[in-house]
Amino acid sequence: MAIDVQRTLQGPRIGRVQLDGPAVLAPMAGVCNVAFRLLCKEQGAALVCSEFVSAKALVMGNKRSYEMLKVHEAERPVSIQIFASTPEDAARAAQAVEEAGADIVDFNMGCPVPKIIKAEAGAALMRTPKRAEAIMAAMVKAVRIPVTVKMRTGWDEHSIDVIDLARRFEGVGVQAIAVHGRTRSQMRSGRANWEIIGRVKESIAIPVIGNGDVQTPQDAAQMLALTGCDGVMIGRAALGNPWIFRRVHHYLRTGELLPEPSLAERIDMARRHLLLLCELKGEHTATREMRQHAPYYLKGFPGAAAFRARLVRCASIADYEEAFAAILEAGERRGLH
Repeated sequence: MAIDVQRTLQGPRIGRVQLDGPAVLAPMAGVCNVAFRLLCKEQGAALVCSEFVSAKALVMGNKRSYEMLKVHEAERPVSIQIFASTPEDAARAAQAVEEAGADIVDFNMGCPVPKIIKAEAGAALMRTPKRAEAIMAAMVKAVRIPVTVKMRTGWDEHSIDVIDLARRFEGVGVQAIAVHGRTRSQMRSGRANWEIIGRVKESIAIPVIGNGDVQTPQDAAQMLALTGCDGVMIGRAALGNPWIFRRVHHYLRTGELLPEPSLAERIDMARRHLLLLCELKGEHTATREMRQHAPYYLKGFPGAAAFRARLVRCASIADYEEAFAAILEAGERRGLH
């Protein structure tokens, strides 16, 4: 299947929201706050998505959950993802997302973790298609912004029901579907099944965004070519690497593979990530949250292990600045720039 380069570079239209490219940021719990989303947007992500927010918590008026709905004008278009187990909670939460100013409200039907499954949410809903359909219908009726859904291929290899669900959701007005090419039973293991993503694309008319095992610009091009999907969703490959979105777009447009960012560029980005987090959450919380992000910026750097151990102990901006300076000094000794 050949890529329609013009269509691909333009990006899909999700309801009234026109994306300006095919590469979008996946929702990732504990990662996709405003700070990280802004970095990815600046580096070419056509759409950014929040970490998932509990619909029940929003309905109950939980302050922390409402904080997670905040969006920044510079990150648009932005999608906020919710998870729920009932149509009523999903509809009310979708309204809260719309009122918060998001461009799109996304529904999580792919989370495989036991806590979410036990609550009969996330991927568990793939086992109850009528209830899943009712939830999506309720969300569509509740808001004017586009409603999208992200799901897996099925519960396990014996229940690959993503095509049936995709048709149901299209039928009730969902505007786009992201498909992670793994079952719930696979969790993150094994290879993503891109062939099923292609079958979903052939089965419905609304945009389909493929997800799973897109690590490089070449992977993105291959997924688009093999599946015919309208976009590619990048998650773990963007950790410490927001440049992936710009590199994907450039590769699709020119066939040229841009070089990986230099060590200095990585440190500059890590520093910016930290400062954005501090603006968002204050230094105390931000410096602790940055411990999970900072090590990713050193991926592939010789001697990274020792510096990762140092970074995960940083408790202030000053601590990080000292660590960053030491990393750059070590890089210079190794001839890295």
